[in-house]
Amino acid sequence: MDKKDKLITIGQFAALHSINKKTLMWYDEIGLFKPAAINPENGYRCYSYHQSSILETILLLRELDVSIAEIQDFMQNRSAENLERLLDEKIENLDLQITHLQAVRKTLCSRRQDMDTLLTMNLSEIVIIEKEEHCLVTVDIDKNISFEKEVELITAETSRYQLGRLHDASYGSMIPVSSLLTGNFNDYTKLFIEIPFLKQKKGLHTQPKGKYLKAFHKGTWDKLSQRYQEILEFAHAHNLALSGFSYEKGINEIVIDRIEDYIVQIEIPIESKNHQPPI
Repeated sequence: MDKKDKLITIGQFAALHSINKKTLMWYDEIGLFKPAAINPENGYRCYSYHQSSILETILLLRELDVSIAEIQDFMQNRSAENLERLLDEKIENLDLQITHLQAVRKTLCSRRQDMDTLLTMNLSEIVIIEKEEHCLVTVDIDKNISFEKEVELITAETSRYQLGRLHDASYGSMIPVSSLLTGNFNDYTKLFIEIPFLKQKKGLHTQPKGKYLKAFHKGTWDKLSQRYQEILEFAHAHNLALSGFSYEKGINEIVIDRIEDYIVQIEIPIESKNHQPPI
């Protein structure tokens, strides 16, 4: 007798595939996967090695979260075309899950970096850093838009880019440097969303690579203009030209209860005038 035709007990077959024999009993009861034979003497279920590939296909589909109903439909209409279609659908879903988990991991790392910054920062310090290029989703705003409307706009954009939750990305606001230079410190023109693993760049705002002036502000927004004055004075004293936008991002909102403890991170692209800026 060929080994594939040899009958083994339900316990042996379950052990062979590292599953509980109750799973095989349930599959039999719902008509999904039946034993090769029933022992006429004791009524025990018996299986053949020939059935292993079929069971492994079922177990694979279950691992991919294919529903029992879908598997039953496939088992009743088994073909290469139907399996290909089913697997293509599940691979696409799996790719989306992987992308989401990678995005969550990147966001968690960003939050972790924010916490490290909180624990080591010097709030009075203004420094120059290097940044890589980032593509940002932006939403146009003006001073007449309410905070509630801003939240609605951000939520709509995160939905558009298929983010699962608001916390899957980083958010902030932008002020043109031209407004800062004229003392218009409340001229917020855009909200930005930094979405991990964007698959496109067309139509997105590019936060340029290069040197940035970085500072922090702690407290309410009505005192933020004073911090910008200090930043402008620093830039003037070190012969630095600011360009583009100022990018603001809150870094501690999830660990505070009072708005007075709120900390904003400010990053502004700079251009050196004829000499290397201080480090």
